[in-house]
Amino acid sequence: MKAGRGGVRRSLTRALPLTPSLVLLLLFLAGPIAYCAYIAFTDLQLTGQARSSFVGFDNFTAAFRDDAFLNAVWLTLVFTVLSSLIGQNTLGLALAALMQRASKTVRTVTGAVVVCAWVLPEVVAGFLLYAFFRREGTLNAILGWLHLPTQNWLFTLPILAVSFANVWRGTAFSMLVYSAALGEIPKEITEAAEMDGAGGWRRMWHITLPMIRRSIGTNLMLNTLQTLSVFGLIWVMTRGGPGNRSQTLPLFMYEQAFQKSMIGYGTAVALLLLVVGSLFSLVYMRLLRSEA
Repeated sequence: MKAGRGGVRRSLTRALPLTPSLVLLLLFLAGPIAYCAYIAFTDLQLTGQARSSFVGFDNFTAAFRDDAFLNAVWLTLVFTVLSSLIGQNTLGLALAALMQRASKTVRTVTGAVVVCAWVLPEVVAGFLLYAFFRREGTLNAILGWLHLPTQNWLFTLPILAVSFANVWRGTAFSMLVYSAALGEIPKEITEAAEMDGAGGWRRMWHITLPMIRRSIGTNLMLNTLQTLSVFGLIWVMTRGGPGNRSQTLPLFMYEQAFQKSMIGYGTAVALLLLVVGSLFSLVYMRLLRSEA
């Protein structure tokens, strides 16, 4: 009995240094999430309402009956797949692989350029890409110099424009992750495969990718969660327009909560976005666990 009590005391003593961190997490993370979860089930508004009342699942039902919400869900999926799962992930891996074979000067210059795009504030990056894609912007100037047709990219292809902008800004993270992963592959394995006649693509498919699959899964999870929450970049470039053709869930949530003053409805949308991000995380964690 005394031994059992001693074990409990030792466990409590070891956990004591973690207490401040746990309190901060409960105060600044779990607390706000719990409060937002409560607001999502009310009809709270910013103006014109003395008190809020509990409405149950009415906000969630209204969301799934709202064509604008369903459009935002679809555009969020398109934006995430194009800019994160395909764009940042693929380009980051390609840059990391190419930089391994490049000279030190090329690696330094390329890394500096790519990382500079990553460390720029989101709003600044948005203004730069807005200047690049606008009707009188850099892209149309280049196309005009090449005698190719120009167009107003932010009007004709807004979701593709903001997806490209997110790829430009976020590829550096994937490049750094994959550079570290590729650096851990023993050179003896790739040299042996090369001596056996395996070409570059075969080595990449049969050796490199299987050996860095855990890094790929981790990178995909982090990139997906970051992309789901992108707001400032799209807001600066298109504000979700024209119409709602580039309005992802974060912008739709902002519009409902702060422009239309429907805090309860907007918070319900935010809670649904949190659920989507959690589902993505569970899927990636399950895949990573199955590969262990």
